[in-house]
Amino acid sequence: MVVEMSNQIPEEVIEEIRKTNDVVDVVGEYVQLKKQGRNFFGLCPFHGEKTPSFSVTQDKQIFHCFGCGKGGNVITFMMEIEGFSFFEALKTLAERSGVDLPISSDNQKSSFSKENQDVLSAYEWLTKLYHHLIKHSKEGRDGYQYFKERGITDETIDTFKLGFAPNVQDFTAKFLEKKGFHKQLLAKAGIVSMWEDQRVVDRFRGRVIFPIRNHLGKTIAFGGRTITEDGPKYLNSSESELFQKGKLLYNFDLAKRHIRQKNEVILFEGYMDVISSYQAGIKNGVATLGTALTEMQARLLKRYVETVIVCYDADDAGVEAAYKAATLLQEIGCDVKVANVKEGLDPDSYIKKYGADDFNNKVIQASETFIGFLMRYKKRDYNLGLEGDRIKYVEQMIKELSIIDSQIEREYYLKELSNEFNLSMSTLENELNQHLKNKKTYKDKGFKDRYTSSRTVKYSQTNQLRPAFHNAERNLIAYMLNNRSITDKVREKIGASFNIDDHKIIATHLYAYYEAGHAEDVSLFIEKLTEEKLKHLVTEIAMIPISDEISEKEINDYLRIINSETNENEKIKLLKEQQKVAEQQNDPQKAAEIALQIIDIQKHSKQLN
Repeated sequence: MVVEMSNQIPEEVIEEIRKTNDVVDVVGEYVQLKKQGRNFFGLCPFHGEKTPSFSVTQDKQIFHCFGCGKGGNVITFMMEIEGFSFFEALKTLAERSGVDLPISSDNQKSSFSKENQDVLSAYEWLTKLYHHLIKHSKEGRDGYQYFKERGITDETIDTFKLGFAPNVQDFTAKFLEKKGFHKQLLAKAGIVSMWEDQRVVDRFRGRVIFPIRNHLGKTIAFGGRTITEDGPKYLNSSESELFQKGKLLYNFDLAKRHIRQKNEVILFEGYMDVISSYQAGIKNGVATLGTALTEMQARLLKRYVETVIVCYDADDAGVEAAYKAATLLQEIGCDVKVANVKEGLDPDSYIKKYGADDFNNKVIQASETFIGFLMRYKKRDYNLGLEGDRIKYVEQMIKELSIIDSQIEREYYLKELSNEFNLSMSTLENELNQHLKNKKTYKDKGFKDRYTSSRTVKYSQTNQLRPAFHNAERNLIAYMLNNRSITDKVREKIGASFNIDDHKIIATHLYAYYEAGHAEDVSLFIEKLTEEKLKHLVTEIAMIPISDEISEKEINDYLRIINSETNENEKIKLLKEQQKVAEQQNDPQKAAEIALQIIDIQKHSKQLN
């Protein structure tokens, strides 16, 4: 694909796009990165893990996961993370950095099927139509009035592209059919409903419309709220390949930048909570889509940020949902806080009653820690007027405190328990220490964290099992990727006579790359490779820590180890041919003698490695 696109887009344009999109900045829009030494590390977006094994190198402009093995440059990353074609990745990066592509995308292959492209197009048309109607037509007046009564400004209506679907059964279907869309496709996408007599009716008629966008800002579904008492209060598009509620978070596309700036995200339950808080200046808010928080959504948040503030309704159902969401987020390693909205209000209602400043200062900024919330939540399970229940509650809280790592936080809440229940600190500390001791024993027995990636463990084990010649070849290639003069020396001494087939292929490509006049640039070299397996391997090798300079002796040592293995392999190959001839000549004694020679060579090789 890369070769094909290079024929249509000038190479210098591809280079400009790559160089104007720093890999750390681009990856940082998807993964929370922290600098460690010369590299940046974060949780891999391509497989589940609790301990960061995903590395990004700014000076080489590449990324690599030591857990799952994925790697490449900034263009590769966009293709992997978004499922883009090469051209789509280029187009997205070009738009991001303001580079003009010299050709149209009309004839370029899309990563979306034709059907999904049509669905996206239909949603785009309807988003514009419904938004226009609510602002500029008598049909949308009721919807406009609804938002005005809820305190939503024109600017906010424009920001979220809020709209209104007229209360006419076939309005949407007729509009889209005139645009060339088939009613079967619209019904399948959940935009309209098809009745048994094949009539189609607007699924969202008479409702205010909340466009649901993916993280790239494309509308992939609608949420519709009734402004009368007819039908369910909220109605979403039906699930499809493009729209899966458990994988998406409402407003994530607009909130991403603010989440990064604040280094925290606020998790709400509904559209209006997000919209009202956004209008109130709290722009790092997202919401689930009418369902409980899923593990996939929680992991998405964890990739982006450490701190999650759960801000749900203050009624019983909201508190229960907040407990489940906070527990899930805590389990996957987030720093969780829980906002206490009070008075049984939801965030939207609280903002309307008390104002933006009060909501920010007394609700969001005053959020409880996870343990603080848990202590309040668990009290509902006990009758604290009874001595037995008080003891059970304290025991339960000490067990919960043993799970958290912060010694300061543990001591803080032990003092709270001591003061509230008139118990000595020494008694509580002794009980806590017993739980901590049991926890350590559990870990010492080798029980693994359920979120530890088995693939990461497997990777580190295979890495340790490589023989000396294999590591010598990898280290030598790492130097070759960074220094043309070393590459020239290796080419003169051994050419492509590496023992590992993939290393032979990489060396051959590298010789051709330098011969074409290219400079030492790992990211560009990766771009020239067409095989995904090789791209990942080159990225992995490029991540090997190497010194700024290498001596002639060190190069020769690598070459000697490689040559030694090559020579022994050749000897074994020749002896096996002689052994085969001896067997054909019915000379078992000679065949056995040759077998012993082969075993001796292999033993010698193992001792060296």
